[in-house]
Amino acid sequence: MVTATFRFYDELNDFLPRARRGREFATPCAQAATVKHMVEALGVPHTEAALVLVNGEAGGFGRLLEEGDRVAVYPRFATLDVTALSHLPQLLKGSRGSQAPQESQAAPRFVADAHLGGLARLLRMAGFDTLYDNGYRDDEIVAIAAEEDRIVLTRDRELLKRRAVSQGCYLHAIKPELQLRELFGRLGLAPGAQPFSLCLHCNLALRAVDKALVLDGLPPSVRELHEEFTTCEACRRVFWKGSHHRRMQALLDTVAEGARHGERGEPAT
Repeated sequence: MVTATFRFYDELNDFLPRARRGREFATPCAQAATVKHMVEALGVPHTEAALVLVNGEAGGFGRLLEEGDRVAVYPRFATLDVTALSHLPQLLKGSRGSQAPQESQAAPRFVADAHLGGLARLLRMAGFDTLYDNGYRDDEIVAIAAEEDRIVLTRDRELLKRRAVSQGCYLHAIKPELQLRELFGRLGLAPGAQPFSLCLHCNLALRAVDKALVLDGLPPSVRELHEEFTTCEACRRVFWKGSHHRRMQALLDTVAEGARHGERGEPAT
C-alpha cells in the first residue's frame, strides 16, 4: 500500500467531505491503484475531471500511483493554480485564469437519465438533441451513450463512474431551469443553441407547415392571431409563437446571458 496526496479544484470539491474540500490531503491507496481508481474512490466521477496532474505533469487516469505522488485534479475550464507545479508542460503554461469553451464542429448530443425529464425537455427546446425515457435503465443509458457518442446527464455519480462512460456531466442543481443554466455555463452551449427547432416530445426536427393544413386543429384564438406554424412528423403536434413560446424564449435568453457572464447555476444544498 502506498500513500498519495490529492488536491481537487473548483466544483470538484462538492463531491468531497467538507474536511477535504479546498485543501491537500494524504490518503492510503490500494495496491496497484490507478489515478482513476483513487479519484473515484474519493467520490469524484472520472467524467467530471478534465485535467489530472501527477507531480506537476499531465498524467492519465491509467497511471499507477507510487509512494509520495501528488495528484491535482481539475474540472473543465477551471482556474489553474500553477504556483506549486514545477514541471508543468509548456502547453499548459500561461493557462492561468478561466479558459474559454472550445467550439466544436457539431453540437453536443445528450442522453438524460430517468430523473431529468424536465432538463431534457428544456434542452430540446434550446435545440439540443437529447434522448430521454423515464424507463431507461442505467445499462441502456451507458450503451446509448457509447453507440451514439452522447454525453450522459445525471445526478447519479455512480453512473458516471462506469468505465464505459467516456462523456458525462453530473448536475449539481435540482430544478430543471437551474440545471439548464449550469449545463450552459459548463459546456458553453449558448453559441450552438437553435431554439424551437426540435419537438419537445419526440426530439425530432420540426418543419414549417402551411396554416391551411393545420387550421382545423387550432383553437379559435390561435387561428385569429397567428400565421406561422411548425409541426412534428412523428407526433403531428403543431407549435406556434404564443405566450408559452415567449416565456421559454425569455428563459433561454436569461440562461445564455448568464453563461456569457460565467454563471454556472445554483448548486444543490
